Amino acid sequence: MVKLDKSDNTEFLEKSIHHLEATGFENIKADMEGYEKPKSYSRKGAEEKITPDIVAIKNGRKYFFDISLKSEKPRLLKTKWLFLDTLSRMNSNRFRIITTRGHYKFTDTMLEDINLSNKQPIKI
Repeated sequence: MVKLDKSDNTEFLEKSIHHLEATGFENIKADMEGYEKPKSYSRKGAEEKITPDIVAIKNGRKYFFDISLKSEKPRLLKTKWLFLDTLSRMNSNRFRIITTRGHYKFTDTMLEDINLSNKQPIKI
């Protein structure tokens, strides 16, 4: 999710965290109140920081999760996903996208646009 959308969708973020807890993820860090904030990354020459929505560990492997909801700034979202995917592959981690009903088409189109069509979003 882009920073602008986070305040509107805290409910879905909480629902996603509960889903991950139920599927065995531990040490969950989330970009919302009540949870430890995940590490932010900044780009050279840009003021914006990229923060994954959720970071969790399962079986000793680190997972980055990003929530995919329809956004006013799809280009910024694409940049974030490409960065998180590259970062996770560099460190042998995993990157997953979480989405919900009504946002599947948007998510699939975005993934196709940035050549990440091999990613299967987690549907909650």
